[in-house]
Amino acid sequence: MEDQLLAFLTYLKKEYKYSNNTTAAYKNDLSQFMRFLGERSTGALDVWSEVTPDIVVDYIKYMKEQPYASSSIARKVAAVKSFFNFLFAKGIISHNPSTKIDSPKVKKRLPKVLSEEEVERLLQAPTEKTTPKHLRDTALLAILYATGMRVTEIVSMQLDDVDLSGSRLYCAGRADEMRELPLDEHTGQILANYLKKGRPFLVKDQSGGEQAVFLNHRGQQLTRQGLWLIIKAYAKQSKLSVDVTPHTLRHSFAAHKVDGGINLQVVQRLLGHANISTTQIYTQLDKEE
Repeated sequence: MEDQLLAFLTYLKKEYKYSNNTTAAYKNDLSQFMRFLGERSTGALDVWSEVTPDIVVDYIKYMKEQPYASSSIARKVAAVKSFFNFLFAKGIISHNPSTKIDSPKVKKRLPKVLSEEEVERLLQAPTEKTTPKHLRDTALLAILYATGMRVTEIVSMQLDDVDLSGSRLYCAGRADEMRELPLDEHTGQILANYLKKGRPFLVKDQSGGEQAVFLNHRGQQLTRQGLWLIIKAYAKQSKLSVDVTPHTLRHSFAAHKVDGGINLQVVQRLLGHANISTTQIYTQLDKEE
């Protein structure tokens, strides 16, 4: 049974290009399922074809008795269903015991957003000084809110991705899908000011080897963790009561666009959402308010 599990993990890496972290999560969830099968009072199983729908249901009941969040249970069930779909497709089992098993319902938590006044306070925080670091931070926060970029997208942005004359940025999103993001005049001026008066003083490698737009104090590409710490510091400085993360500005961008009457499909395209249902959550925020 272990061999089939390893074959499935290899399949995920090759066919879906899943990262090591994602395949490790699948391995942990399915290894837990295997332990459950081995510890059943009615006896351990020798082959996957012996797993019945009732056994899968028993496993779900067992997980619900554990201190797991509904989202964790749903993820574990999804891993089991994906695994059995793989086994059935490969002809390793003649019936799929998970076909009629429904995943536990997960209540979607609405994202936290800042008010426009809170956003303004946050964006103003780094402008109190004009050091290269503060010019960088001013541009970082302004672009996050003006474009709704993801954390990884903005720290990975390269100099070639900036088109100031065309007032746009090119953003390599998930699955290497390139998005063209409009840049308003004010944000464009902030970015131009950083590139002219801030970034050159952060660069350590004068050969031009480092092409990332946003650099840390070592002259290297800013990390996700570095960005998180920057935003945390300015949120504290701004005395914001909401727990602010880099994604908070993305959520705020989307919520304010929807609230301002921007077409939902336009917001979906700007955010790089594959499915419109992901974007629709921001319409619920307006109803909550």
